[in-house]
Amino acid sequence: MDTRVALIGIIVEDPGAVDALNGILHEYSAYIIGRMGIPYRQKHINVISIAVDAPQDCISALSGKIGRLHGVSTKTAYSNVIFSGEQKTQNT
Repeated sequence: MDTRVALIGIIVEDPGAVDALNGILHEYSAYIIGRMGIPYRQKHINVISIAVDAPQDCISALSGKIGRLHGVSTKTAYSNVIFSGEQKTQNT
């Protein structure tokens, strides 16, 4: 199965969305490489970055589910490298 590495940037403006967000991330935990969360207390928001290695449709589904949460914004940046098993190819 072909996979890509991607970074999902998340901004949480509604603290009430955190439980739902964590539930979604738990569903996709097999694909998550790492996670970093930064509370920005002065602005009352949280900034989260999630690194994933997954098939592109899984990454899109994850980002879409997160983006549909009230008070949550997300953007995804993809690596141009596609991994097929142990081999990698450049996506141009």
